[in-house]
This record gives sequence, structure tokens and C-alpha cells, in this order.
Amino acid sequence: MCPAGLFLANLAVIAFNIISGDKFLEWGWRVPFILSAILIIVGLWIRLGILETPVFSKLVTENKIEKAPVLEVLKRQPKSIVLSALIRLAEQTPFYIFTAFVFSYGTTYLKVDRSLLLNAVLLFAVLELFTIPLSGYISDRIGRKRTYLLGAGLMVIGGFIFFGLLDTRNPALIVLGIVFGAIPHSIVYGTQASLIAEQFTPRMRYSGASIGYQLASIIAGGPAPIVAAWLFSVYKTGTSIAIYISICALIGFVATLFMTEYSHKDISEEYKSVGRS
Repeated sequence: MCPAGLFLANLAVIAFNIISGDKFLEWGWRVPFILSAILIIVGLWIRLGILETPVFSKLVTENKIEKAPVLEVLKRQPKSIVLSALIRLAEQTPFYIFTAFVFSYGTTYLKVDRSLLLNAVLLFAVLELFTIPLSGYISDRIGRKRTYLLGAGLMVIGGFIFFGLLDTRNPALIVLGIVFGAIPHSIVYGTQASLIAEQFTPRMRYSGASIGYQLASIIAGGPAPIVAAWLFSVYKTGTSIAIYISICALIGFVATLFMTEYSHKDISEEYKSVGRS
């Protein structure tokens, strides 16, 4: 789970920030990265113990598995792949700015202590341990699209609130700004897995959802801190980054409007709009 990983990562960095002291930038930051290799083994062990979903097991029993699912989903559901990537602009872009770029912005521009930022992001992660499942529950009740639109809409203004509070340089308000970022992010993050997966017919669901999901990491998540750093170097203000977040959230909002609501429909059967080869 994302917030659990974020919590453990920041906890490790906080510990080695204390242990290494002034040497943190020399070697202290490297140790948590080395220790993270252990989590790869733990994650693999957990994944190997997870049973396949009933829908996939049914497809295996009925011999309806695609021999080349990646090619099939690219050919038959390209719109769903593109939309799945675009809606994540409202989640991936702000997340890496709220939890990664914030350290560079806070220590170099705001001149605040790294420990304050680490503790604030730790609180961000703790809050998300509760708000992400809550968002998923809400999406079950009122629908995936409606919930995601709520989160993306809030994210349109979320960046301005985030940087507005940070730029006060008041420690309490800085923590409040970082923790606030968890709210709109939780709403979209807690909903997106189901919303994206349900866009694809069962026999191509895993491949389609994976392609759309990971494509967003290329166009949104990965470049976000780099783009944010460039914007700040040019405009010297957090407002420019807030505008960037707002544009990405707006793109995600519009893309969500074009998705199909399946939350109260049977998603175990083949979608009629997708024919077989």
C-alpha cells in the first residue's frame, strides 16, 4: 500500500537523518535505499501468496484467456488505455510534488529544517492509511466517476492551498499544508484502481489496466519533480508549480468524464462493446 511504503521510507530517513547528522547528504540518505532491497523480497513473497481473482479463475476454467492480451487490448480498447493514463495526471503529478519535491523546495527556498518536512510527510502517510480506504468505500457507495471527479476537482485548487501554506514559512502552517495534500490525493488514489480496472473487459483487464496505469508514470509521475524544479528555477515562485498541478488535475477531471461507470454493474462478464478476435 502506497502510504505504508511512504511511512516506512520517511521513518527510515528520519532515523538516519538523526544518526548521520551533518553527514546525511554524504552517506546517511544512502542507507534507507540499501535497506529497501529487503522490501523487494517481502513484496515478492506476498505477491506469490495472493490468489487470482474469481473473475480470472473463471476465465481460465472457460478457456477464455487471450494468447496476446497486450496486443489485443491495444487494438480493441486504446481509448480506455489513454483515458486511464490521463486521469492519473490528477494523482501522480501532485503526489511526487507533495512528497518529493517539497524537500528541495522547503530546504533551499523556504530554509526550513529537513526534519520538519520529514515529519510532515510522515503525517501525510499516516492520514492516507485511513483516507484511502475511506475513499474506496465512498466510491462503492456513490460511484467511481463521481468520487474521482470530486478528488480531481479539489486537486485543481489543492496546489494553490499547498504552496500558499508553505510560503508562510510558519512551521505549523507548513505541516498543515503538507498534510492537506493527502486529502485530494487520497480521494483519487483510493478510487483509481477500481475505476481503471473496470474500464477493461475481463480477458484483457490486467494488461489494459497495467499499460494505462504505468503509462501515467512516464507522462506524469516521473517528470513531475523535474518539471516543478524547472518551473521554480524560471519563475521563482510556488504559484507556477500550483498552476502546473491545476492543469494536470483539470486534464484528469476531463478524462474522467469520458470514462464509463461500472461500479454498480456486473464486471465479470464480457463487455458487449468489445468483440472477440
